[in-house]
Amino acid sequence: MSKGKGVPASGVQGAKAENEQPPTYQEAVEGYEEMQIQFSLDDKAVRRIFIRKVYAILMIQLLVTVAIVSLFTFSGPVRFYIQTHPGLYMGSYLTFFATYIALTCCGDLRRQYPMNLVLLCIFTLSMASMMGFMSSFYNTKSVVLCLGITAIVCLSVTLFSFHSKFDFTSCQGVMLALCVVMLLCAITLSIVVPFGYVPWLHAVYAVIGAILFTLFLAFDTQLLLGNKRYAISPEEYVFATLNLYLDIVYLFSFLLQCVGGGRE
Repeated sequence: MSKGKGVPASGVQGAKAENEQPPTYQEAVEGYEEMQIQFSLDDKAVRRIFIRKVYAILMIQLLVTVAIVSLFTFSGPVRFYIQTHPGLYMGSYLTFFATYIALTCCGDLRRQYPMNLVLLCIFTLSMASMMGFMSSFYNTKSVVLCLGITAIVCLSVTLFSFHSKFDFTSCQGVMLALCVVMLLCAITLSIVVPFGYVPWLHAVYAVIGAILFTLFLAFDTQLLLGNKRYAISPEEYVFATLNLYLDIVYLFSFLLQCVGGGRE
């Protein structure tokens, strides 16, 4: 009785490989499109989480800033104390400058949790103290009016940036030109002020500053969305929050210089 010869394993695998047909062009295209859709959905989900995180931190920063500005403006003893101790302003400014340099220039540091949030808290407190010190020299009505105008402008610009098809991220040239004009006004003011105060020149400087930081607010808001020419990485939530916070605070300060009246 003869025994049948067995088929080698390699021969079986080779037969299976021959029977397996490569994917057709249509199947390959459909697979690629499905992969693209999945990546797009994942990116949108990450971007939504990123936007929520940025605005949650920003709301806390603004609440702290409004609280400190209100304390320095409405409380007579606190206002008198800080106005008679200008060294506190210099201390706040140096703290602000040091933390700002650390957060903007050290990419690894601003992405290192929890040190990035600690530095952001120190930055917020120092900037809020500076704004409170400045607001203490203006009357209460002016401060409240500028807070209201700032809130309305920020809400309007944010809604417009979210829903507009206009790409503010591609307007760096216009913003650079405004920055140069603002710098020239600042240099002129520093030269003229020792010889006498020029109200109209200071008003021009404040108006240009308010317009510039309104545009910067729209620019930084659209960077969050990720659907324009330029976008910011979701890893940079601290840097994005810092930029938006500075836009709003500087807008408030320039509005205060435009329409604010000094205390009698």
